[in-house]
Amino acid sequence: MKYTQLFTVLTMLCLTSCNRITNTTKDGMNKGGEVVGEAATEFFEGVSKGVDHTLDCEIIFSKSLKSKGVSMGVYDIDSHANNKKNQLTLYLIFEQNFEGDLTAKVYNKKNLEIGRAHSTITAKAGDAAYYDFQFDKRTDIGYRNTIVIE
Repeated sequence: MKYTQLFTVLTMLCLTSCNRITNTTKDGMNKGGEVVGEAATEFFEGVSKGVDHTLDCEIIFSKSLKSKGVSMGVYDIDSHANNKKNQLTLYLIFEQNFEGDLTAKVYNKKNLEIGRAHSTITAKAGDAAYYDFQFDKRTDIGYRNTIVIE
């Protein structure tokens, strides 16, 4: 009878200890998982930013446009026909009155011209707006292309 009671007490102690160890291990693993998850998220956000930056097109404004007070905010390249990226949208900012045609020329990675589009613009000093340049349906503005605005 003593042995049965002793065995029961020892079994209860073992089970309680195992449960505590399991909970401690589980908590440690959860905290470790949180740290790994946060690190992975930061890593992938960094990769995403790096990829975005690497794939950006370079937009170059002519000296003539800069001297006329024209500058740019954001830009977007969108598919307009045949699933080819052939529409350029520029957010233009005008420090001076401006009236005239702007030409956008696209060059591929080999610096060969692949498209040209025009937009007629009339703006007053202090204006800013989005302007579209629609290229030929065969033009496909790729990643890391150069776009010159004249």
